[in-house]
Amino acid sequence: MANLRAGLIGLGMMGRHHARVLSSLEGVDLVAVADPGGDPHGAAAGRTVLNGVEDLVRAGIDYCVVAVPTVYHQEVGLALAAAGVHALIEKPLAPDVASAQLLADAFEAAGLVGAVGHIERYNPALQSARARIEGGELGRVYQVTTRRQGPFPARIADVGVVKDLATHDIDLTAWVTQQKYIRIGAQTTFRSGREHEDLVAATGLLVDGTVTNHLVNWLSPLKERVTTITGERGTFVADTLTADLTFYANGSVRVLRDEIAQFRGVSEGDVTRYAISKPEPLRTEHENYRDALNDKKSDIVTMRDGVDIVRVADACLASATMGRLLHLSGNDEVNWSHA
Repeated sequence: MANLRAGLIGLGMMGRHHARVLSSLEGVDLVAVADPGGDPHGAAAGRTVLNGVEDLVRAGIDYCVVAVPTVYHQEVGLALAAAGVHALIEKPLAPDVASAQLLADAFEAAGLVGAVGHIERYNPALQSARARIEGGELGRVYQVTTRRQGPFPARIADVGVVKDLATHDIDLTAWVTQQKYIRIGAQTTFRSGREHEDLVAATGLLVDGTVTNHLVNWLSPLKERVTTITGERGTFVADTLTADLTFYANGSVRVLRDEIAQFRGVSEGDVTRYAISKPEPLRTEHENYRDALNDKKSDIVTMRDGVDIVRVADACLASATMGRLLHLSGNDEVNWSHA
């Protein structure tokens, strides 16, 4: 089987990593790259830097990775769909639900494989957590909480912390639990003088009754990426910076000293940090997308998934503006109501 011919548009901070992985991905040839702003990080590695999506299409690519700013996703994505080119578009899929829906519809109508680059889904700690939850090791899931904080990344200019960072948490929570959001409520702040929010605290509810909490900001010198999943048999803690997964088991050993019990509960169990393989999440993401194009077993974030993620993110922002909890319908159109 001939290698897939890949293109890449956008050679910025994320684009350079896509170029690195695509250049060494088995079964794929990176044949063309494009960025109207040039190649500040040397990601092209000697390839001619083309001006735009039309040049990439003329190069005869089978698929394209889109790593341009979010505001250009619709324009670039629709051009690729019209040309019959599969696409993996960086997250979020689009700046709003309407644009995301247009992209999903266009790729579906053209019979193309469209995907969204929500890289946290491929973190080894979260992949292990999902498999263990699916296997019943945690029992019923009660709550998923995430903390994602750190300094402001200068590369982000067109969206706030909800679309750039919280979308990771929205996707990974729905994916790990295999449940959709039905309610969301949020508070945001604007502390850095930019037009977009730089902090969000959100509380959600999934279809099966699981409660979610997401704390995300660009205001902390501490970089933290932690997901805590509590269920009837204990708690998983996934640190996606180190790709470590730790299990805190409910115990059967009674804590007899009252001064300890009041802090630790009535019993405590074993703590296990799992030894898991830790491949690079971005490479795993690309391998899954390549396999999807080759009709092999794969797990990709579909554009339909991407629409749902943008819908929840938009509801977060609307909730903060309106000052109330919002209900998300299961329909294609956004239908928010006071819950």
